[in-house]
Amino acid sequence: MNIRKSMLSGLRALLVPLLALAPLALSPTIARAQQSAYVVAAPRIDGFDVEPARQLRAGNNLVFTLYGSAGGTATVRIDRVVDRFPLEEVEAGVYEGTYTISSRDRIAADAMVTANLRVGNKIATEILDESLLAGAASRSQVKRAADAAALAAAPRIERFEADPVAGLNSGTDLFFSLSGSPGAKASVRINGVKGKLSLQEVAAGVYEGTYTIRDRDRVSAKSTATATLRLGNREVSLALGQSLLAAPGRAPAARRVARHCANCGVVESINVVEVRGDGSYLGKIAGGVVGAMIGSQVGQGRGTTAAEIAGAVGGAVAGNEIEKRVKKTTHYDVIVRLQGGGTQTISYATEPALRAGDKVRIENGTLVPNP
Repeated sequence: MNIRKSMLSGLRALLVPLLALAPLALSPTIARAQQSAYVVAAPRIDGFDVEPARQLRAGNNLVFTLYGSAGGTATVRIDRVVDRFPLEEVEAGVYEGTYTISSRDRIAADAMVTANLRVGNKIATEILDESLLAGAASRSQVKRAADAAALAAAPRIERFEADPVAGLNSGTDLFFSLSGSPGAKASVRINGVKGKLSLQEVAAGVYEGTYTIRDRDRVSAKSTATATLRLGNREVSLALGQSLLAAPGRAPAARRVARHCANCGVVESINVVEVRGDGSYLGKIAGGVVGAMIGSQVGQGRGTTAAEIAGAVGGAVAGNEIEKRVKKTTHYDVIVRLQGGGTQTISYATEPALRAGDKVRIENGTLVPNP
């Protein structure tokens, strides 16, 4: 009898916190909301266009329309004009919004415009093809014309150099520069390194890039480097006519950094992502026991038995949901807008010491300040 009283006393001590959380855990509305927050299909964008302005001057409107997944949050970004402004869902899967040009805006007809559609913790992105100015060529038309012009000319490499370094150790930066045909795509392959390094056109016909040697690389004094310049469907290659190492007794070149960094960008946003944990049998047992106790206090005879069963089932569900809440994890997704125009997301287990607008550089899967 004393043992039974002791057990009942211990269970009553657990009853108060469980009863406080049980309504939340058992609420069908909250359960569905939690499920929709974490079990959601990737959003899609079926169409993104603009009603262009007759003139890109203050007071005129740009009307954007996006078609895609319903129930999301849609925003539009106009490069060098506005970071983002919202589109309203006027009907299921149809989002509209108007941007009024201000006197301080300097909008080009072919300005890059990006739409984001967020559903839950997932984002779809689309780049506008149409021109912002009525009657002007679209981005795809401009690109096709540029490609056609590029096909007519054979690329050429006039100079390919590297700054010699004192040692080819992990962490050493190798700086490459190339001069040749403008408007092309330049890259460098280094013997002992997987993949290739893209060089960015920092001025007309001038391409630069920096590669940081990693632990997995096998770069030696005998390693060669070859540059490739591609224009349209034509390309030309040139091997580096020097060693990557500085000659003995000669000081290495002063360290230079490429004026355009492929891994550099600006923090666009920081999103907090919560992921629920998995409930286990322990939470179900604890909740079931408490639920059975509640049921035993209701009714008499067979009614008591039925109430105990119902209480045990409900308590098991509540205990399982409570355990999931306790075990939930949080991480932070940092979205970086790269200098080349793309975006990249870097995840952190804890809140990073960053904020929107910070200049950063991606190194080994993490972000470092880039003053």
